[in-house]
Amino acid sequence: MNKQQVQQQFGDKASAYATSAVHAQGASLARLVEMVAPRPEWDVLDVATAAGHTAHTLAPHVRAVVATDLTHAMAAQAGALAREKGMANVRVAQADAERLPFPAARFDLVTCRIAAHHFPDIDRFLAEAARVLRPGGLLAVVDNIVPGSKLRGKKGRVQRQAGRYVNSFERLRDPSHRRCLSIHGWRDAFYAAGFTIQHEEILAKELDFHSWAARMHVSPADTVRLHAMLRQAPREALEFLTPVFQGDKITFTLSEALIVGKIRD
Repeated sequence: MNKQQVQQQFGDKASAYATSAVHAQGASLARLVEMVAPRPEWDVLDVATAAGHTAHTLAPHVRAVVATDLTHAMAAQAGALAREKGMANVRVAQADAERLPFPAARFDLVTCRIAAHHFPDIDRFLAEAARVLRPGGLLAVVDNIVPGSKLRGKKGRVQRQAGRYVNSFERLRDPSHRRCLSIHGWRDAFYAAGFTIQHEEILAKELDFHSWAARMHVSPADTVRLHAMLRQAPREALEFLTPVFQGDKITFTLSEALIVGKIRD
C-alpha cells in the first residue's frame, strides 16, 4: 500500500481517532510525558499525530508543539481539537514522517505514538528525527510490538514466526499496516540512527475485538477471518495475544513499547 492509499485509508477515520480511548487515554501517553520530563523552553515535534492526543498532552508543558500527519483530515482534526482546548502554542502541518519539512536541529523533542507500524521505512523516519533534533535532544516512540528474537536456533525462529503471524493479523484489519518491530528490532534501529536509549518499557493494552475492528471499518467477512485467526493462532502468537472469548464478547492484548532515546552529540 503506497502513501496515497494510506491517506485514503485514514482520511475518513479522523473523528474515530479523536474519540478512541486507546489513543486518547492509553497508559503509554501519561508514561511518555513522565519519561521525557518536558521543559517550558522546549520546541516539540509530534510526528503522525492523528487526532493530536500526544501533541495536546505535551502542549501545556512546553513552549510550542508542531503536530504533523501525512493525512490532511487527521492534521485538520488535531488542529480543530487544539483550538477547542484553547491551545495557542499548537500548530499543525501535513507532512511525511520520512521527509520532514523542517531544518536541522530545530526541535528539543520528537514524539511518535502508535503510528510507526504504518511507515514504509522506519529507519528513514528515525534518521529524519535525528536530523531535526538539537544536540542532546530526545526521541520518544510508542508503538505496538510483536514477538521476536535475535537467537539463531529453533526458539528464535518460532518467535519470529509468531511475530509475522501477529503482523498478518494486524494487516488484515488494516491494510495500511506495514510492520510492527519486535523490541529487539527497535533497539537496533535506535542505535543505528545515532540514539542512546535512555528508557525502555513494555505496556500491555487490552482491546475489545469488535470495537478494534469497527474503528477501521472492517468488512463482515474479514471480521470473521480475524476471529478465526485469534482462535487458531499458533501457541507462541496465542500466548502473546491472550484472547478471551466470553459469549459474543472477545478481548485480546497487544503490547506497546515505549522507548526514549537521546541523540548522541
